[in-house]
Amino acid sequence: QVELVESGGGSVQAGGSLRLSCAAPLDSFSMYCMGWFRQTPEKEREVVAVIYTSGGRTYYTDSVEGRFTASKDYAKNTLYLQMDNMKPEDTATYYCAASQCGRSSRPIAKDDFPYWGQGTQVTVSS
Repeated sequence: QVELVESGGGSVQAGGSLRLSCAAPLDSFSMYCMGWFRQTPEKEREVVAVIYTSGGRTYYTDSVEGRFTASKDYAKNTLYLQMDNMKPEDTATYYCAASQCGRSSRPIAKDDFPYWGQGTQVTVSS
């Protein structure tokens, strides 16, 4: 059973920054598409960003494009999410997820990812 472990959540004022980390004890880390999702009590879990295996291409949902940056450290088997210029609507529990995928795979839905972390809370105050 693969267990991903997120860290780095917390509280920040609007306009501030946070960096989330996700330790991923996966064999062949480079063969996994890695994603960040978020969820609030009012909404279903939604995708924030996904790093694909082919050429490091990254998908961002429109609401975070230009403010959030996802990255992978292959030496540390760690996924990051740098969140800048944060807004109150970014408040949510953030989850990292992993899916073993090929070069042409483009998983984006939560059901495409079999491995998940336990989540970390992010709160942005106005």
